[in-house]
Amino acid sequence: MNISNNNCRVCNNHIEPFMDFGKMPIANGFLTSEQFKNEYFFDMQTAFCNNCKIFQLIDQPEANLMFNENYPFFSSLSKYMKIHFDNFSNYIIKNHLLNKKNPFVIELGSNDGIMLANFKNKKIKHLGIEPSSNVADIAISKGIETISEFFDEDLAKKIVDKYGKADAIFSANCMCHISNINSAMKGISILLKNDGILAFEDPYLGDMLEKTSYDQVYDEHVYIFSATSVSNIAKLQNLELIDLEPQVTHGGSMRYIIAPNGSKNITHNVKKILNEEDFKGLNSPKRYDHFKKQCELSRENLKNTLEKIKENKKRIIGYGATSKSTTILNYSKIDKELIEYISDTTPLKQNKFSPGMHIPIKDYYNFSKNFPDYSILFAWNHKKEIFEKEKNYVQQGGKWINFVPKVTIE
Repeated sequence: MNISNNNCRVCNNHIEPFMDFGKMPIANGFLTSEQFKNEYFFDMQTAFCNNCKIFQLIDQPEANLMFNENYPFFSSLSKYMKIHFDNFSNYIIKNHLLNKKNPFVIELGSNDGIMLANFKNKKIKHLGIEPSSNVADIAISKGIETISEFFDEDLAKKIVDKYGKADAIFSANCMCHISNINSAMKGISILLKNDGILAFEDPYLGDMLEKTSYDQVYDEHVYIFSATSVSNIAKLQNLELIDLEPQVTHGGSMRYIIAPNGSKNITHNVKKILNEEDFKGLNSPKRYDHFKKQCELSRENLKNTLEKIKENKKRIIGYGATSKSTTILNYSKIDKELIEYISDTTPLKQNKFSPGMHIPIKDYYNFSKNFPDYSILFAWNHKKEIFEKEKNYVQQGGKWINFVPKVTIE
């Protein structure tokens, strides 16, 4: 679904782009050299709706171009994310399921079942919705009930007919992918019991603006949510934001708790963070003009840094072929003349090329057997985990190039 006539996806208000990232490929569209000539690109422009206060892409590729049988992201590959999902599931059980008889939970964007496994192991009735069939198949092979379809209000009605209504619906790094968010929220309102809750986490707009982490913007992230915009979206479906909690995952996220109107008490956190967003300018178009200037400065600083290193005949590689790196590389026009290759542990990405700039993706062995002089930390949101793993690289003189919140070498 593509936006038309520059209208907001949520409230249909007229919007204008405040920033143009240029032609952008599918962020996870790692490809072979034979596929170069047919590579898909779209105009990646961002807008801020001054009515419902949501940050969004003007255009987004069709969903099946992004989420399909070749989707190369598997949540279980990070031990830190496994710990986080364990904590998230325990939070839901402890705070929202303890007094429920035979509770039923649903996860939207359940990936390979990393989070639902915790409910399965506790014998809690569960269902995963995962449109990328290759990762859904992994969850199914683990005995996790999973449907491989895109979620909307029509699917919600089918689920109610077959499984009944849910005590809790949850999602991690998925709601921001759903172009027709109104249909998804309508589906959630259909699926939830009267005393049920929706709990979801996504990258937080406040963190992105503060850190100039513009790599959070790519095809899958049609929205970057704030508490204000989430509250406004919920209100359209007779739902309300009752609690929220900042998270450190993905470079700064927010966990939102939503419930049917009047069914739960609203915590003090909601008013506190809504007021903070207003104070910090998240609801003002001026803040986004400043963000654009900061992005342009960051891009210039990163490319200049890489060019100076190459002038000194030093080797540079990329560490982590992340979806976020696609934005950095294409917006900054960083190609294989500057970066020798990108190291990644995901088999589906290895021996292919990065989207758009066509930098080779190599397995981890290439990095570990012949350390480069410099490595760009594309997976910066996993910095702690990576630095623990790569102590030997630093001890042998290797240096990390960071670009969030600013370009530094360490």
